[in-house]
Amino acid sequence: MNNHNLKPSDPCSSMNPSEPLVIRENLGSVVTLTLNCPKQFNALSVDMLSAMQTELDSIAQDSSIRVVVIAANGKAFCAGHNLKEMRANPEKAFQRALFEQCSQMMLTINRMPQVVIAKVEGIATAAGCQLVAACDLAVASDNAKFATSGISVGLFCSTPAVAVSRNLSRKQAFEMLITGEFIDAHTALHQGLINRVASAEQLDTTLQSLIDSITAKSSVALTTGKTMFYNQLDMALALADAYEYASEVMSCNMMADDVSEGIDAFIEKRPAVWTGH
Repeated sequence: MNNHNLKPSDPCSSMNPSEPLVIRENLGSVVTLTLNCPKQFNALSVDMLSAMQTELDSIAQDSSIRVVVIAANGKAFCAGHNLKEMRANPEKAFQRALFEQCSQMMLTINRMPQVVIAKVEGIATAAGCQLVAACDLAVASDNAKFATSGISVGLFCSTPAVAVSRNLSRKQAFEMLITGEFIDAHTALHQGLINRVASAEQLDTTLQSLIDSITAKSSVALTTGKTMFYNQLDMALALADAYEYASEVMSCNMMADDVSEGIDAFIEKRPAVWTGH
């Protein structure tokens, strides 16, 4: 896609250009991609999305890789989009390009032949929760929390809703989206957002057990099965069309005065004053 409207401004890149935003670790047929901007809670900035897209595109072409783990450094898995970056670029063209870039990355996860597992510690909010939902599987520590919290700054999480509503039941998904409230790891397990919960000490062991179960299977069966699984869902739900629609809705929503006020209030740590515009 053409990202000419995007202006990369990730503070992690500018503070330490030698430190990658995404750390890649290869171990046999398993690759771990670690989000590496802990000071910004691993926000999905333009730069972070670009780094993830580059790695995912490369992995998708490598038939020797069977499993991809998406993890994160720091106290948060991913806090969603970088709100300061969004406010610094208020034009609708930037917002639309950002959401389209993010949607393309989420779709890449679904379309690549490898099984993708989210390893979640800490919070996963808004587009971070979307990332968990977009992964084929998810394992979380019992300290993990999940929310689609855009509604709290006046911005309905339209693009996260696409992935979240395809994981949870309709009413559970809508409650998350319309309240912005957090759910804990055990609730997320019960509602279908994640597959397994473990203590922080047992998380790696739990993850490895899942990886071992997958890699013991035929690579042909895994690739065939993943492709079939998402194709049959698309036949009824038109995932790509849903993301296209959601990107337009969310970029329009970003133009509202209440969103500007909500994000500014969040950044400034003060209550928002809503105007209804």
